[in-house]
Amino acid sequence: MWQELRAELFPKLEIVTVALDARGATAARPWIEKAQPQHPSLIDESHQLDRLGVVNVPTGIWIDERGTIVRPPETAYPRRPSFKDREVPADATPIERERIELTRKLNVDADRYVAALRDWVSKGSASPYALSPDEVVRRSRPRPLEEATADAHFALGRELHLMGEPDAAVEHFREAHRLHPTNWTYRRDAWAMAGPEYASIYGTTWLDEGKREGVENYYPTVRLEA
Repeated sequence: MWQELRAELFPKLEIVTVALDARGATAARPWIEKAQPQHPSLIDESHQLDRLGVVNVPTGIWIDERGTIVRPPETAYPRRPSFKDREVPADATPIERERIELTRKLNVDADRYVAALRDWVSKGSASPYALSPDEVVRRSRPRPLEEATADAHFALGRELHLMGEPDAAVEHFREAHRLHPTNWTYRRDAWAMAGPEYASIYGTTWLDEGKREGVENYYPTVRLEA
């Protein structure tokens, strides 16, 4: 999806995509190769971007030609996702129905986001969507001790998993989830490493967590007021 937008806006804009996947290149590479991107496509195995405020995907950060962040991390869809228009099959189970209905309620406004991006590419610093340094700092949430501790637990869990100690890894992943409950990248990677049995291992599912945290909090509203 990003490749299409990059083709439209390059060379005024370069897009760099980053996959947050603690399982490494083996897991992420097939998806990258299938997309055949012409832009840089990286893999963040150790979740460095989480430390900069990326807690879900897709997330976008705008950086100008001087290397200055002009919009901090925020939900970034290059077009309307298909799950917003998915119909509930007649033979859907109650859980399948609930999952589809929940995802359709997720807060995504791709059209306005892409329009703002095009405006910035066209006007540069004169665009009302390019924020001042003070506003970028104001919108960048400080990192409390609990979230920094969650990061340490996630890093320990990943290392233990790679060392062949999955049971010990799960305990640290659980603590990361408890300390930073709105970080969906932690959950997503821990569940992926656990495999198909993740629900029985962690005693929860994406649907359970989405309902608990509130669908409005999964993708916070992108503030695009000019």
